[in-house]
Amino acid sequence: MRASPSYVVSSFRRTVIRRTAATVAVVVVASAAAIAIQLVSVSDEIAIGKQAQAEIRRKTPELNDSMVRDYVSRIGRQLAAHARGAKYPYSFSVANYREINAFALPGGPVWVNRGAIQAAGNEAQLAAVLAHEVAHVAQRHSAQQLSNAMVTNLGLNLLGALLGNSGGATAASIAARYVASGAFLKFSRDDEREADRVGAQILSRSGWDPRGMIELLQTIREQEKRDPSSVEVFLSDHPSSAERIARLQQAIPRGTGKRDSAQFQSVRARLRSLPPARSMK
Repeated sequence: MRASPSYVVSSFRRTVIRRTAATVAVVVVASAAAIAIQLVSVSDEIAIGKQAQAEIRRKTPELNDSMVRDYVSRIGRQLAAHARGAKYPYSFSVANYREINAFALPGGPVWVNRGAIQAAGNEAQLAAVLAHEVAHVAQRHSAQQLSNAMVTNLGLNLLGALLGNSGGATAASIAARYVASGAFLKFSRDDEREADRVGAQILSRSGWDPRGMIELLQTIREQEKRDPSSVEVFLSDHPSSAERIARLQQAIPRGTGKRDSAQFQSVRARLRSLPPARSMK
């Protein structure tokens, strides 16, 4: 039986409306994701970072040796002074863990494992670890990940809340829900590559040899062969060391810069004299 002309037109209109609505929905969601980074301001990042730092301190065994702590903080502050972008209240803490790892929280707090300090062969390599994390902060990678998580989980309702349509809720109060899940630590592989590139630039501007970053990654590759468990956490959320080394070798010219110091070697000797670090497991 043939359909009447009016039925065909009506059916066509319904199909067009459904497809148009679906297209609009996709565009709206895509637009929301695109502007999400703008909804987490620098002040929100700092507020979120303070909450995250308090939580991390409750759960992480911190190395409170004043010699090590002051030295790492001095290196970190020098690097942060040469980071571009927003001026965050950077801070630097040492986790008393044996594994090679480091991470940055939103708004400035940076943590480095004791194992990463001991794995570094010279000061430029330790500075490379810290410069990579400073780059994550300076490039606002945590804000990006928080924004992605919020849009994915709360969708357009979140956007209304952030824009003041739900009793004056702020990005900080909403994003804080994701602090416990560690959403701010889940950087993309592209974020990690950018942190390598920007971190090497920060190293160079701060006066250290940027090739310390390549040397550290080579050390991590060797460590993986000797003791895979010590780099398991690090390798779980970073591109392969071989890939990162290849990219950095192309990007970093051979140049000059500070490579080591007597104070760095004194700190390493100090760490060897302390009771063994704990395992993250």
